[in-house]
Amino acid sequence: MRWATLPILLLFSADALAQTPQAPQSELKAAQDFASIGDQAARSRALFTEAAKVLTSPRCMNCHPAGDQPLQGADHRLHQPPAHRIGTSVSGETCSTCHTDRNFKVPAPTTFQSIPGHPRWDLAPLSMAWQGKSLGDICRQIKDKNANGGRDLALLQEHIAKDDLVAWGWNPGDGREPAPGSQELAGQLAQEWIDSGAECP
Repeated sequence: MRWATLPILLLFSADALAQTPQAPQSELKAAQDFASIGDQAARSRALFTEAAKVLTSPRCMNCHPAGDQPLQGADHRLHQPPAHRIGTSVSGETCSTCHTDRNFKVPAPTTFQSIPGHPRWDLAPLSMAWQGKSLGDICRQIKDKNANGGRDLALLQEHIAKDDLVAWGWNPGDGREPAPGSQELAGQLAQEWIDSGAECP
């Protein structure tokens, strides 16, 4: 964190920066909870729907917006202070102006408790935007190697199960509700979804 930027952040109104109280996310079911679904395609669709609780949580969705600005809060409001996708910013600021390589607990009394961070903190490419899409559309999109960073299903599962930026969703810093379940459980659901045919809802 550049200390020079902290006073600027503190000038924003409480309404703009307040962390919206969030209802606790439902826990993820385990992959074996779907074993009783006899029809393999139906089981596959049910597994994806369960895993999608992670994909559509604010922790994931806010960095996969349909526009050129990140979102924040449980209500997916536009990021404040204003931030833009690389190449579209009129201010010249980048994510790293405020976001460092780790979560930063704000030491001063403010309406927000922490600033999230990771070495690769950035918006997902527009080809990976999920905002406003149905679960079926998201499913087809993440299976599409032209839209998912060139990942086949095995690499997609590894991304969900092991990527350290994805892991941030379960350790989002003070004042934020984590993604439901755990990264391990999300990875298991993704693997069972793949093993059952990777069907989409």
